[in-house]
Amino acid sequence: MNWRMIRRATSIALAGLLLSLAAAAAGVSIHATDGNFQVTGWKASAEPAAGWSSVFQVYAGGGDIPAMLGSYTVEGTVLTFRPRWPLTPGMHVRAVFHLPGEAAVEAAFDTPKSAPAAATRIEHVYPTADVLPSNTLKLYIYFSAAMRRGEAWQHIRLLDSQGVAVKLPFLEIDQELWDPANTRLTVLFDPGRIKRGLLPLRESGPNIEEGRQYTLAIGHEWLDANGEPLAANFAKPFRVVEAERAPVDPAQWRISPPRPGTADALVVDFPRPLDYALLQHAIAVDGVSGKVEVARGETQWRFTPEAPWKRAEYRLTVNTTLEDLAGNRVGRAFDVDKFQEVTAQIQTETVSIPFRIGSQ
Repeated sequence: MNWRMIRRATSIALAGLLLSLAAAAAGVSIHATDGNFQVTGWKASAEPAAGWSSVFQVYAGGGDIPAMLGSYTVEGTVLTFRPRWPLTPGMHVRAVFHLPGEAAVEAAFDTPKSAPAAATRIEHVYPTADVLPSNTLKLYIYFSAAMRRGEAWQHIRLLDSQGVAVKLPFLEIDQELWDPANTRLTVLFDPGRIKRGLLPLRESGPNIEEGRQYTLAIGHEWLDANGEPLAANFAKPFRVVEAERAPVDPAQWRISPPRPGTADALVVDFPRPLDYALLQHAIAVDGVSGKVEVARGETQWRFTPEAPWKRAEYRLTVNTTLEDLAGNRVGRAFDVDKFQEVTAQIQTETVSIPFRIGSQ
């Protein structure tokens, strides 16, 4: 057989294969299923000499880029391409089926975007104690990221021991009490149902009653600043004890000075929990910079200096706006019964408490 005959025979075989590949090309369609890509509506008698990748390619994205790597299988009238690596969420994919001498069949797909994992969560609720006085004034809810304003009262509930929502226990003002970063919300119990002698207390009773159990419940449907729901529901159960009506008295605090020459924490212990947020800035050591930490259920204030303590006299300065859980301030009760006499009345804005580091 001469070369002319060989070329002719090869041409005839190739033409036959192309005709086979082109059979029913008009009904060809491309589909994407479970991360794989399929060509239907045709039938091939044999794999092309250059491989199935010569007639069917899948591209990730646009522009002049190489086709994706993967494997091919043929089952009946279905040619399937399986990418070597899983497709990433939100990827734009273009599939092209092109038989020689025929118009290309193309299809574009966008892989589903993965739902963003709910990341924002409630980190803390203060007070942290599970026993609260019946005249508790406020709660602080701390979030791990910024929250959307204007939705608080749709998602915050107070449940009784039977799981029934207490009717309007909080002061639901339109101007929600957020910090500038929108990561801390202050929730006020209705003061009208705390202070004795006021009409709301007589008509509706107290917000929470002594001797009973309650749960602060917060739903995960609450959206953060990015429009995503919280990672999980939150629940804080607590028990209610008698009201606390005495002013905050720094004379009852116990100060534990550290050793001179160290940067150990100065520790101040309180006989009852105080307001967590106010403790961050209402107490200071005169002339000393450092870091404040509130511990032991808001009954302990710890101050770690930036430089080691010297053997010297120091002063603790307390702002009289510092409150306990019931809103009682330094030297002034939040709710003074007209039949009770409160003798401790501190008129100054600050109180100074001396202490010494090191012995005389």
